Amino acid sequence: MSLDSVYNPLPKPVLDNNIRQELTKKDGRAPDPWADFVQAFRSTFQPLPSPWGDLFGPLRTGTIDALTVVAQIGQSLDGRIATASGHSHYINGPAGVTHLHRLRSLVDAVVVGVGTALADDPQLTVRRCCGPHPARVVVDPKGRLAPSARVFACDGVRRLLITTKGMAPTMPSDVEVVALPAIDGRIPPPAILAALSDRGFRRILIEGGAETVSRFLAAGCLDRLHVTVAPTILGSGRPGFILPPVERADQAMRVPMRVYQLDDEVLFDCDLSAQRGPVGQAKKST
Repeated sequence: MSLDSVYNPLPKPVLDNNIRQELTKKDGRAPDPWADFVQAFRSTFQPLPSPWGDLFGPLRTGTIDALTVVAQIGQSLDGRIATASGHSHYINGPAGVTHLHRLRSLVDAVVVGVGTALADDPQLTVRRCCGPHPARVVVDPKGRLAPSARVFACDGVRRLLITTKGMAPTMPSDVEVVALPAIDGRIPPPAILAALSDRGFRRILIEGGAETVSRFLAAGCLDRLHVTVAPTILGSGRPGFILPPVERADQAMRVPMRVYQLDDEVLFDCDLSAQRGPVGQAKKST
């Protein structure tokens, strides 16, 4: 299935005037069609137009519980997210990066592990499309991340640090510190989702890195998985997934999926809802 039309203008649904004013660009131009789609997506009364609705519609409402949890990985053709030295900017091209920013604009919170926060110092904001910034969440069991990290920049968006009980990291006063029990030094993904749900977050994006995404996948905590594959071959490098081994090929995880074209990249939209347990009942994998 081609996504060529997904990144072209669509007919505009009705947009609330107050939100239209908020999303209007500073130069006075009307917002682009994606802003209208974001408004429709967040409304329970507006149908989602095709073709964006086909791809992003499954993220609108949870089917297992009140949450919708999507993870994304951008990788090379041979399954690498970075070179052996750790360099990863940018494996994916403009269309793949724009897709990531569109995901951010649709969710309530975006989650990264401390390794990604230390290596990339990401902003986790919406810049390549129109839409609201999500809350930013870092999973940092040992309190390694400095308060000066860009993810904690004060910009009016909620920022959360999820750490281990007993840790007392020094953070800006408006950063919410959530202390949770750890198992073997790691905080179980179901506990993270339960804590975010308790704080009002319903749509959650697990953005990286590979270890964090893999832990949520192995724990049965994902509704969808978006894998964007770039037409590059890195050879040696860091793998996109770090999962327990299986002995036989017929024991491999096999999931329903749809395939989309993003310019010269391929997006795999994987449906993991059959494996997703309700928060509190998902596997206690760490």
